[in-house]
Amino acid sequence: MKNFVLVVDDNLVNLNYIGGQLEDTYRVVVAKSGEQALKICKREAPALILLDVEMPGMNGFETIAEFQKNPALSSIPVIFLTANHDTETEIRGLECGAVDFVTKPFNKAILLHRIAHHLRFSQYQRSLEHTVRELEDNIVNGFSEIVEYRDANTGGHIVRTARYVDLLGNELRHRHPRFADELSPADLEMMVRAAPLHDIGKIAISDTILLKPGKLTPAEFEIMKTHAAIGGKLLRQMFARMPTQRYLQYGIMIAEGHHEKFDGSGYPDGVVGENIPLCARLMAIADVYDALIDSRCYRSCLTHAAASEIIVRGRGSHFDPVLTDIFVEIQDQFQAVAERLK
Repeated sequence: MKNFVLVVDDNLVNLNYIGGQLEDTYRVVVAKSGEQALKICKREAPALILLDVEMPGMNGFETIAEFQKNPALSSIPVIFLTANHDTETEIRGLECGAVDFVTKPFNKAILLHRIAHHLRFSQYQRSLEHTVRELEDNIVNGFSEIVEYRDANTGGHIVRTARYVDLLGNELRHRHPRFADELSPADLEMMVRAAPLHDIGKIAISDTILLKPGKLTPAEFEIMKTHAAIGGKLLRQMFARMPTQRYLQYGIMIAEGHHEKFDGSGYPDGVVGENIPLCARLMAIADVYDALIDSRCYRSCLTHAAASEIIVRGRGSHFDPVLTDIFVEIQDQFQAVAERLK
């Protein structure tokens, strides 16, 4: 497939000319304004953008600033097209995030060469980022599994709960537009990446409590509850060392908030309702459901039907009622994940 190149210029003659020069090599879409370009990018992200600097309405600098605000668009290489090439304009453009400048009128061979160069570099960068992310995820999941094994679980718990969070989040975004800003595909992806970290604070809980086969005493339970705050503290320390890893911010909220209850009776802080971060409210249902259907050292597993009934009984008290209703609608998908990843 040809790479998708978006050309943005307020001059129709320029658009037709540039499009004609590129159409044999690339799939070209044109936009007459920055506002139109943003609408096109929301439907489909281009591989590269050729952007005029001087335009009425949003100029090139303002348009690229809008691209930079959107995580899904911020890494797209942008080449500025300008008839007024000066050092100040070039410096400002590079500071805004442009990768190159091409002066109009341009030479076709030079423009094609520069586009190809930046596309190759962008593809290499994405490949490298993917490799680094896989490595990070493997390290995080490995560490999380160590915690799960200490808790006498199979390690499948962290994989399954991440899938449940993904299911609930996707369904919530489609059914309730008011959550769209909190649940962009990029944000939900980071929540799913962070989900395995929800019980990381259990690393600090002693085996005598963590592996106790019977019911915990009130004093032991108070110690067990500290794992939520400890997990948040550990992840804050990690995020301070790796501030580019935004998913750790969701990890902090999930670790601290997944035992909070909608009516404020949870721990560690007794947060109420939608003051509990959305990612933690998603995690609460995922964690409780999987804990119920999985055998633990202190009890046998429940059936899917019995676990689902407990979730429903917790609607509005333990769990967000909106999320609970969605769980009811897609509970068969939860069951399918549980069976597949048993």
